Amino acid sequence: MFAKAEFWVAVSFVVFLGILWKAGAFAAIINGLDGRSARIKADLDEAAALRAEAEKVLADYKRRRAEAEKEAAEIVQAAKAEADRMASDAAAKLEDFVKRRTAMAEQRIAQAEAQAAADVRAAAADAAVKASEAILRETLKGAAGSAMLDKSLAEVKAKLN
Repeated sequence: MFAKAEFWVAVSFVVFLGILWKAGAFAAIINGLDGRSARIKADLDEAAALRAEAEKVLADYKRRRAEAEKEAAEIVQAAKAEADRMASDAAAKLEDFVKRRTAMAEQRIAQAEAQAAADVRAAAADAAVKASEAILRETLKGAAGSAMLDKSLAEVKAKLN
């Protein structure tokens, strides 16, 4: 057993490990591993915090986007309602305008008809007076005829107008 090389390799390995333990190499290795573990844990905590913050920002963004879409829909709806109201107002104003113009045109037509009828009556009266005058002048001659003619003309004018 003492003559075998494997035995002496095992003994030297155990002695080597003892020297390392006395020198504090195991403590340094454990401290190094613990430090690395602490750094990894801090990195994981920081990543978790960043992820929570990113999720919060994402939720805030989604909420704002939903609010913006809702506001845009309300604006579109209000614009459509305003356009409909303006169209109905314009139609009502146009209808009122057409009614007023029609009434004015009918009034002007009635005035023109009344004026034309009055002009025709006046022309007929003047023609009748002239015809009567011509007939009476031929039949009545002298001073008495002139007086009677003037009187007759005055009566005809009064009756026709």
